[in-house]
Amino acid sequence: MSASETRPHDLPSMGAGETGPDGTRSGLLVDFGGVLTTSVFASFAAFCEAEGLAPETVRDRFLSDPAARGLLEDLELGKLDEAQFESGLAAVLEVAPASLVDRLFGGMQTDEEMLAAVRAARAAGIRTGLLSNSWGADRYDAEMLATHFDATVISGRVGVRKPDPAIYALALEALGLPAEQVVFVDDLPGNLKPARALGMATVRHQGAAATVPELERLLGVRLSG
Repeated sequence: MSASETRPHDLPSMGAGETGPDGTRSGLLVDFGGVLTTSVFASFAAFCEAEGLAPETVRDRFLSDPAARGLLEDLELGKLDEAQFESGLAAVLEVAPASLVDRLFGGMQTDEEMLAAVRAARAAGIRTGLLSNSWGADRYDAEMLATHFDATVISGRVGVRKPDPAIYALALEALGLPAEQVVFVDDLPGNLKPARALGMATVRHQGAAATVPELERLLGVRLSG
């Protein structure tokens, strides 16, 4: 399907880097876990159930336990490798460390509808980027990145993590667009606030059924159907 065929018939064609006359944006920046996949927190809850823990144990530890929070931040910043993180978090949770990251993410699946929307946006001339707090150096499929994104900024590779405003600036630089031309999608409200402060339009992702129509409105392109 050509780029022009993916657009609503009453919207003008828009090249990469341009803003539409009706205020539509020309760049799309998305989170990975919880946006291009099913819920991270649902996967954590499934892990807890399998380990005999209360369902919100992992989420609560990352939110309020300084030791768990520090391990997570250091992993996302690339200061710890997976094995170091697994050993430390296993001690906090009192579970076995072997393949702990795989077990934590075992309940997550790819959200094919959101991936299709990103592909459609890129095919329509929207510049697309991934902005993700990483959980290890090899957690991203290289082919997926190449076929979906013009730019990728992953926290463990750049040494800064959301919600630090510096990582959003890096993502905009990689996209080659000003904030006012970009839409950012994340499932965590705290990660959206810095993007809004920079001038990006933001969408809190709670499911493709709501996110895709909102992106169609903001970008001025058809992303589904």
